[in-house]
Amino acid sequence: MSARVLVVDDVPPNVKLLEAKLTREYFDVITASDGYQALERARTEAPDLILLDVMMPGMDGFEVCQRLKADAKTMHIPVVMVTALSDNADRVRGLEAGADDFLTKPVNDLALFARVRSLIRLKMTMDEWRAREHTSGELGVLPVTASELTESADHARVLVVEDSPVDIDKIVHTLERDADQVVVRETCREGLEAALAGDFELVITSLCLMEEDGLRLCSQIRSHDRTRQTPILLLADEADLPRVAKGLELGANDYLVKPIDRNELLCRTRTQIRRRRYQDRLRQNYEQSLSMALTDSLTGLFIRRYLSAHLSRVLARIAETRKPVAAILFDIDYFKKVNDTYGHAVGDEVLKEVADRVSRNLRNFDTVARFGGEEFVIIMPDASAEAAALVAERLRLRIANQPFVVSTAEGQINVTISLGVAATDDAALPQEEFLRRADEALYAAKARGRNCVVVDGISELPPDILAAAGGL
Repeated sequence: MSARVLVVDDVPPNVKLLEAKLTREYFDVITASDGYQALERARTEAPDLILLDVMMPGMDGFEVCQRLKADAKTMHIPVVMVTALSDNADRVRGLEAGADDFLTKPVNDLALFARVRSLIRLKMTMDEWRAREHTSGELGVLPVTASELTESADHARVLVVEDSPVDIDKIVHTLERDADQVVVRETCREGLEAALAGDFELVITSLCLMEEDGLRLCSQIRSHDRTRQTPILLLADEADLPRVAKGLELGANDYLVKPIDRNELLCRTRTQIRRRRYQDRLRQNYEQSLSMALTDSLTGLFIRRYLSAHLSRVLARIAETRKPVAAILFDIDYFKKVNDTYGHAVGDEVLKEVADRVSRNLRNFDTVARFGGEEFVIIMPDASAEAAALVAERLRLRIANQPFVVSTAEGQINVTISLGVAATDDAALPQEEFLRRADEALYAAKARGRNCVVVDGISELPPDILAAAGGL
């Protein structure tokens, strides 16, 4: 995962140590030595995450965090406070200031990197939702949602999976402060059944269940469509940090170390509920805007008008993120022959199935649009030409290797697609030029006999890309 991390600390050895650790994990690192410099670099360098020391002269980390969260340009950047302070009151103060986590020095590397990756994944997803909503707003479809901090955090439905009577009592009575409706289950099986049957805004599950694995429950919740977006807060013992890291990789959103501090529990619970409600609001506005004006009625994909507005914003963001953007332009091979042979109704079935297969095999923050007729475009933020080529080859195989079930006498037909790929890290590149490069690559793919991928500037796909795509 390519990401930029801002490290803020007034002690140079601390900065060097974190910088070395993060660089080894392939993160890009920028640094600041005080709060004022941190605020400036957060605005100008667009980091994906900030590691913020608390004890700094002039402006401490709590104030820096509060200012970051009050600024519309930086409020969505995840903040992890890193400090020698270990008192629960300090941790709660940091969370109340808007921090996403509060890690005590010396920092456990496993917990640190799991948390960093988890928060960066969240930010990338939320950035794309906000970009889509802004695009809808610019098109005059819907107003833009304010921010996560404006969401309420009370009267939430919370599922607790815990078998310790002491911890259950503490959780239930703590969440009563926000008038939350709490449902308690004591086994993973009962917890999963309740999660699938209910409409919960948060699941709190213990990793310390007597005879079961809370990580399995976490994985099962993430594997079901109904619960995939439900926030998960893990409860763990200090010795369970390696399993906490695994839980964050599986999709858990946050964790709390036992013994449970009531104030910290309340802070972390409120953060997850606000974030869930904000994301739900973004999604609802986005889906409403699509149904109003921005999607193709046949395939459910974006229309060309939306893509044009959205691509302009994505390309402009390169100036802040300094990350490449890729485009995949593809069309269905010999589609006119499908219509002429089987009729337009079967052609429509093919278009819908192509759109469905492609959508299922992209990241949730990639954008796919029907450009016209049988031609489609995919926009991939934070993707190099090589990464996009791998995706394109995978999509080609997903289409070609499985016949399409259609309403013909034969019952199925074979379909293939040709794909052209282009990528850029130039924020000033006009979108017309960007798409022209992908279009020229697409025509080159057709000239090579169709059912293949051509990348702008690359004569042949490297063998490792072909092998990787075939193994996915």
